[in-house]
Amino acid sequence: MVYAAVGIKCPECSGRPTGARAATQRLGRVAGAGVGALVTKTLIGMNVAVYLISVAQGPGTGLQPARSFIDRWALNGYAVADGEWYRLITSAFLHASVIHLAFNMLMLWWFGQALEAALGRGRFLGVYLVSALAGSAGALLLSAPSVNTVGASGAVFGILGAGLVLERKQIYVFGGGALFIVVLNIAFSFAVANISIGGHLGGLIGGILAMLALSAAGRHPVYGRLDLVSILALVGIGAGSVLVAYLRVRGYA
Repeated sequence: MVYAAVGIKCPECSGRPTGARAATQRLGRVAGAGVGALVTKTLIGMNVAVYLISVAQGPGTGLQPARSFIDRWALNGYAVADGEWYRLITSAFLHASVIHLAFNMLMLWWFGQALEAALGRGRFLGVYLVSALAGSAGALLLSAPSVNTVGASGAVFGILGAGLVLERKQIYVFGGGALFIVVLNIAFSFAVANISIGGHLGGLIGGILAMLALSAAGRHPVYGRLDLVSILALVGIGAGSVLVAYLRVRGYA
């Protein structure tokens, strides 16, 4: 019964949802926050915008980005060692060519919107950013410090890693094919030249750790909320990635 100003009413008369309908609406408020893939679309828009800016400063032929722009914001071990730590995240929004951009954005669209719909916007964004940092740490570990590394692929691999954890928990966010997708992309990383294997593996590990943290301590991996503990866990994984990068550029790893 519902207590109203005019007396006691049944739920149907008061207009409030009941039973399965009410439960569905409650779950929608928690899990449906990712409906519309707003974060995924925003991230794609940011990557495309940054690429257009880099092209505008370039030679003006073939949609090639300006070398000076890439050098200024790309991940580079020597630059990070000099205190330019922002490169750990800015490099994830740079791309070396239009094909590089198109491939990463296609992957982000395919898998990002599925994971965002499952996790909601806040947790999805947390997984993405943590994976980007972990990908940068991995790239520094396995690349020479003079090499410039760019691309959103570390963060995209983090999305795949998070989906892999969900599907191990029988939540088939990628239709049950997460393991095959991960194996296929890792094989591609080793088979093709000029791909940052460290960035891909680091991002994958970051996404796995982020999803494990979000589903730890009895939290439901999909319907759980982005509470303070979850935020601290994601911050801890991101900080750990920065620490790995620090140890690498200082020569301790």
